[in-house]
Amino acid sequence: MTGDRTCRVRVTGRVQGVSYRAWTRAKATDLGLTGWVRNERDGSVSALLSGPPDQVAEMIRSMKEGPDVARVAAVDTLESDEQAPDRFEIRR
Repeated sequence: MTGDRTCRVRVTGRVQGVSYRAWTRAKATDLGLTGWVRNERDGSVSALLSGPPDQVAEMIRSMKEGPDVARVAAVDTLESDEQAPDRFEIRR
């Protein structure tokens, strides 16, 4: 959609094995975002977020905290022109 913001996000810290992907999907869906989230081999979590700029910004702020048991060290973002799927999904 015109006016939407799409960005790639990389989250580092203790973010695998703590339901970070499920939490991300639930939060993104609540915010009306589309995209995906997946675990990476290096222990980080990557995501593609797409939707209204304010909701994307809120999601990025939320990802700095994550679920209660996560310990986020950093959240790096990069604007993207990648096409997001029609919903928010967990990828393997």
